[in-house]
Amino acid sequence: MSTEGTSRRYLGLDLWPTADVVAAMFEEQLAAAATVKDQVGALARAADEASERLGQSDGRLVYVGAGTSGRLAVLDGVELEPTFGWSRERLIYAIAGGMDALSGSVENAEDDDKAGEEIVRSSRLDRSDVVIGVSASGTTPYTVAAIREARASGALTIALSSNADSPLLDVAAHAIVLDTGDEVVTGSTRMKAGTAQKIALNLLSTGIMIRLGRVYDSLMIDMRVSNRKLRARAITIVAEISGADASEAEAALDLAGGNIKLAALLAMGMSRDGAADLLARSGDNLRTAINAWESRQRS
Repeated sequence: MSTEGTSRRYLGLDLWPTADVVAAMFEEQLAAAATVKDQVGALARAADEASERLGQSDGRLVYVGAGTSGRLAVLDGVELEPTFGWSRERLIYAIAGGMDALSGSVENAEDDDKAGEEIVRSSRLDRSDVVIGVSASGTTPYTVAAIREARASGALTIALSSNADSPLLDVAAHAIVLDTGDEVVTGSTRMKAGTAQKIALNLLSTGIMIRLGRVYDSLMIDMRVSNRKLRARAITIVAEISGADASEAEAALDLAGGNIKLAALLAMGMSRDGAADLLARSGDNLRTAINAWESRQRS
């Protein structure tokens, strides 16, 4: 198992000057990031299929993992609500040991394959759901069992592992291989493997959200406006999309109740009812709605 190997390069590591230790770890972090490049195509294919399923249903995103991998998975999921307006009701965290495992070790939880199966069954997953399993080794019994059960339920399954020949990749529909190899500190997969996992999760979930129409150009149009900083950002977004000035964008945002998509249409000159109706008929896709509005204006 490559993630458990010992590199002879780091023999006597504890005797090295601290600056050399930190420099070596930094170099390996860069190398870990580079491993994701070979999986860009696989990540894109997974994002396309995931967005297709989620866009046609009330399907849920399910994150499965244990230890560091589980914590990184949860971190990815919780950011989707404020950034892209993804409903927390459409998120499930299947973490070995439960949510208590986020802040402390829950011994032997990762070896409980029955618990992995049970959380999938109790969640009543089906083909509308998308399940992402993360494990550096690719052998974690809890995660492997959960992904196997999820695939049997009809859910779309995506697996991230740093070992190519691993059970987790074998049982998933989309296998993402992050070949990070041995660690500077032998077996400490929170480092290189964790870095690659974080990058891959970012690419995957953000790709899904973009394909679901939650980004216009490069702007976060489903962002939750929950504080002053985000309100200022939302006003800037509305102004940039609509061509309105800041005061007009702010007024539109207030009239839209903080809904950036609706506010952009209002700032372009639509009535509130007309904008809401157009968004609904456009499947809540702002670009589709703007294209329809502009076509109407030209005719």
